[in-house]
Amino acid sequence: MSAMNSARRNGSAGFSVLEGGGTLLERRAAELDDALSDAAPQEIIAAALDAVAPGRFAIVSSFGTESAVLLAMAAEVDRNIPILMIDTGYLFPETLAYRDRLQERLGLTDLRTLTPDQIGAGTEDPENDLFQRDPDACCALRKVRPLAEALGGFDGWANGRKRYQGGGRASIPVVEVDGARLKFNPLAALTRGDVVERFRALGLPPHPLEKIGFASIGCMPCTSRVAPGEAQRAGRWRGRGKAECGIHSGPLAASGGGR
Repeated sequence: MSAMNSARRNGSAGFSVLEGGGTLLERRAAELDDALSDAAPQEIIAAALDAVAPGRFAIVSSFGTESAVLLAMAAEVDRNIPILMIDTGYLFPETLAYRDRLQERLGLTDLRTLTPDQIGAGTEDPENDLFQRDPDACCALRKVRPLAEALGGFDGWANGRKRYQGGGRASIPVVEVDGARLKFNPLAALTRGDVVERFRALGLPPHPLEKIGFASIGCMPCTSRVAPGEAQRAGRWRGRGKAECGIHSGPLAASGGGR
């Protein structure tokens, strides 16, 4: 029996994560994590669709250097899965063009681009220099809060984090709890070699900035090239003592959005 079928056998089909309290949700996440620990990414995505009510699962993508792998595997399962992208207003033009290229290449039918609240941005960042003064506050304004609000319409979501990226990602489970939702990490167990091989096998186009030294790509002001031998995410918030934008630092509902 495959890991995906095991998850279905354990009663995940049609499961509404909002019917029980936190303890029930945590138990369900643990059951799914155990059942899917050795599953292929496509199996994890398919099981995620079964684990919540129809239409209540989404994938969040930055359309960065490795994003095409998760998106391609999601498209193999169901091209109609909502794909959420956060456009902070500071993205590289190449990232926006890459988004459009991948959407067409993979046949994604429900791509949703999220943007910050303009009134809030005008009040909290009137000079557009918050990324210099307080990068954590800038990420909260332009990334965390828009995503938290959008995820209020979903009971489960997936992202592209991998354990080999290190830091706080080194021990991520396949399935975990995020506030009132299930959070899936379908690529958690892949190695960098696995990602490279999938790009080759699937004929996926690379992000256009990768060839000039960008290994991990976020907003223009806070992303720099990575030198040979540096960690993949060394170019993110360089010199700022910051490693994550906040999306994965705690339950998104606690950040001012969600349900």
